Amino acid sequence: MAGIPHDHYEPKSNAARWLYKRLPIVGLLYDTLMIPTPKNLNWMWIWGIVLTFCLVLQIVTGIVLAMHYTPHIDMAFASVEHIMRDVNGGHMLRYLHANGASLFFFAVYLHIFRGLYYGSYKAPREVTWIIGMIIYFLMIVTAFMGYVLPWGQMSFWGATVITGIIGAIPGIGEPIQTWLLGGPAVDNATLNRFFSLHYLLPFVIAALVAVHIWAFHTSGNNNPTGVEVRRGSKEEAERDTIPFWPYYVIKDLFALALILTVFFAVVGFMPNYLGHPDNYIEANALATPAHIVPEWYLLPFYAILRAFTSDVWIVIAANKLSFGIIDAKFFGVLAMFGAIAVLALTPWLDTSSVRSGRYRPMFKWWFALLCIDFVVLMWAGSMAPDALMGWMPAISLIATAYWFAYFLIILPLLGVIEKPLTQPATIEEDFNAHYGPNSHPAE
Repeated sequence: MAGIPHDHYEPKSNAARWLYKRLPIVGLLYDTLMIPTPKNLNWMWIWGIVLTFCLVLQIVTGIVLAMHYTPHIDMAFASVEHIMRDVNGGHMLRYLHANGASLFFFAVYLHIFRGLYYGSYKAPREVTWIIGMIIYFLMIVTAFMGYVLPWGQMSFWGATVITGIIGAIPGIGEPIQTWLLGGPAVDNATLNRFFSLHYLLPFVIAALVAVHIWAFHTSGNNNPTGVEVRRGSKEEAERDTIPFWPYYVIKDLFALALILTVFFAVVGFMPNYLGHPDNYIEANALATPAHIVPEWYLLPFYAILRAFTSDVWIVIAANKLSFGIIDAKFFGVLAMFGAIAVLALTPWLDTSSVRSGRYRPMFKWWFALLCIDFVVLMWAGSMAPDALMGWMPAISLIATAYWFAYFLIILPLLGVIEKPLTQPATIEEDFNAHYGPNSHPAE
């Protein structure tokens, strides 16, 4: 980490020195693996390696699947069945790819909420957070386009509904929608565009992940206390940190092994559990499914999109103030993208001087409600609008209101009214309080 005194790579042999002067790749890898890391990181810091594994898995399996897939509306569904039935190991590749997306989003949600709780978005890590949010948004776009490729009923109608909302944007909506679809409706040009972008975007994500890692290696890792590593001398820094290799590498690999045990059990024994049965019916533009739903990881934002109907007072007010430009459909689009935007703006919305939620007693309760709220939104997005005797729109609206209230009202106010607990002066003090003053990594 920049600013933290530590030993850097020094080539020993003549060949190593020759290479280091021309391409210091070995030194870069050494400094990355031996980087001083706060010694008090808990198990919520293991999701980085899971996300890295998922990205590699999605790219590798995606490349192989693309070799056998045909992006044409008359052959796409049949080519997927060909992969499942005729390609050696094809069914396993497809199930790894489909369920890998679910593991990817499961890990990224825990990664994001861990960052929200421990204040990983606060200075000097705002850029790291913003890059992470861009990665997350590109993951959503990539996953949505990938969901369309099997060309099942849910694929086709999901694409029709989601691209249709883009057309609700006044002025620019219809041209963007036409460009995205390649015509007036979801058709062969749409499938070709989605296939091309679905193949391309993971490599863009991989590049941004490299920048994301570079960013937090520059600003330093956050930790559960939110206290920064001491930078006065090498000796002080060593009392707060341990090298990433071997300590955290082994810990992360152990956690990854446990998670992959569950993952491969799902892939092997219940690979379609998180999918929708309608997607095993070939797309038919003349037969609309009874209930159109996206994949589980997009359900919270789908619930937000549907929450704002024409009889909601804020939609009525916005419609009148904009002289009819902002209708319910457009307001839902704004809310859906706004829900992601407020996440990205968290570094500037949180006014507290204390970084970690561990020392913020009031914050803990509101954050717990946010976690519950996210699950409620996910559940609401999976339900039909007339479920629970017609109460589902009201539940979605209340959950949506809390999501925005948390970021736009509660977080700014907590920084003013909350009295935080006393923080430890150093990471070493926190580590000793948990493990004792004589604790040290095994040599």
